[in-house]
Amino acid sequence: MSAPSSGGASRDGYGSALLKLASDPRVVVLEADLGKSTKSCLFRAENPERTVSMGIAEQNMMLVSAGMASSGKIPFASTFAIFTERAFEQVRNGIARPGLVVHICGSHGGIHTGTDGSSAQSIEDLAIYRTIPNMTVMHPCDDLSAEELTIQLLNHDKPSYTRTARNKVPRVYSEDNVSNIKIGKGNIIEEGNDVAIIACGVMVNEAKIAAQKLSENGINACVVDMHTIKPLDGDLIQDLAKQCGCIVTVEDHSVIGGLGGGVAEYLSRNIPTPLEMVGVDDRFGERGGTSELMAHLNINYNAIINACHAVIKRK
Repeated sequence: MSAPSSGGASRDGYGSALLKLASDPRVVVLEADLGKSTKSCLFRAENPERTVSMGIAEQNMMLVSAGMASSGKIPFASTFAIFTERAFEQVRNGIARPGLVVHICGSHGGIHTGTDGSSAQSIEDLAIYRTIPNMTVMHPCDDLSAEELTIQLLNHDKPSYTRTARNKVPRVYSEDNVSNIKIGKGNIIEEGNDVAIIACGVMVNEAKIAAQKLSENGINACVVDMHTIKPLDGDLIQDLAKQCGCIVTVEDHSVIGGLGGGVAEYLSRNIPTPLEMVGVDDRFGERGGTSELMAHLNINYNAIINACHAVIKRK
């Protein structure tokens, strides 16, 4: 894999993808008073006639999106991750149940937002949307992958939820290799056979740091970007279980129902394998600096290293 460049926030990738999708007249964008934060404002600036600002009315935004989808449009609806949750029933019954292709983007998810505090830190969104039949659920790790995956949604035949992040992180991908990623398929970022670290979102970079430090102690960790939480890449998980014999999942999300839960469900049904989960325990987040919170809540690279040591002992 060629060396990644400096970095960017995944929300920036979502915004730039919308601009690239604007050439398709079916694409419409809906906002809930947060276009500047989600970066849908980039599309609005150049395509105001195809942008609908709904105000602080997320439930209405979802059903208007559903109506547009039923009329042949391809709607992209965005707000903060935490605010999409108040529209759960509309997403379930108005979008997913009739199978209408609406693409939802929830920005500022997880505790990585830091100073926003617990009321704005959605740590359950991936779990919520995983439970809805027909939904595709994604959490890209950097701006380039967010852009690529969003562009691929143009030809995706199911409704989707994509979580993006506010803060910039080092790029995992480069302009040369980002086109290799595909919805529903995990990507091996670092090769290894002692333990597999399966991560998503901003935690992919933390997993890379952990793998580097583990290698200094003779432990070769395989690092995987599992950007698609649903449908989960079961074939890759099975290969990793056979190759490494133990797995650690890593997410800026509750350990209940998200990436870790999905991997645990797959392993228990198909190939029982020692598993440790790094994520937010059964609690809410709190206010603080990003690195401070990640250390406090035990979801930084040190926590990944400790989880790897623990799971290797269980092989």
